[in-house]
Amino acid sequence: MKIHMNFKSILVYTLCLTGPLVLASCSENRATDSKEIAEQENINRATPNDTTAVVIENDNDARFLMDAAEMQMEEISLGKLAQQKSNTPHVKELGKMMEEDHTKTLEELKVLAQSKSVAIPTTLTEDSRDALKKLEDKTGNDFDKAYSDMMVDHHEDAVDKFEKAASDAEDPQIKAWASEKLPGMKTHLRHAKDCKEKCDKDNSNS
Repeated sequence: MKIHMNFKSILVYTLCLTGPLVLASCSENRATDSKEIAEQENINRATPNDTTAVVIENDNDARFLMDAAEMQMEEISLGKLAQQKSNTPHVKELGKMMEEDHTKTLEELKVLAQSKSVAIPTTLTEDSRDALKKLEDKTGNDFDKAYSDMMVDHHEDAVDKFEKAASDAEDPQIKAWASEKLPGMKTHLRHAKDCKEKCDKDNSNS
């Protein structure tokens, strides 16, 4: 029986896949964005003729893993940039926290995604590169304020996504992992807000 699959339908991922987690761009795939490549790989992996499979009943689970990977890599890159460009202690400290914590989270996420045979982005997406470029062009107080503002916005979005996954994920392991990481995301948001408040104060006094 022929089954038509797409990314917004039920995703079926085979357990017997032995290739790398995410395929690099090749001549047959014109996508250059890491997230688009991962999405296409997930579609390609939906093999209805394979009798041994893991069924993720809600494709939002796979989407969450992809989004979460994008978040981690972006915060790692931005955190490194904050440590390099800022001369303000609380901004550099926030950047270090983001780099270290999100690196650990990304490693956990890679293991989880691989166990579900879900492809995730492995390099910065176009959106993440755009965010990095915006900060690279700023200096001094302008950089500090832009970085702290960005961290607040990003972690408000992250908390929303992780809360939704912790509540609605169909896969029990994905649901449990989102619940486990949620307190850390909220802590990051609190630190980002504190940093933003200090940066706003520094700007008003300059």
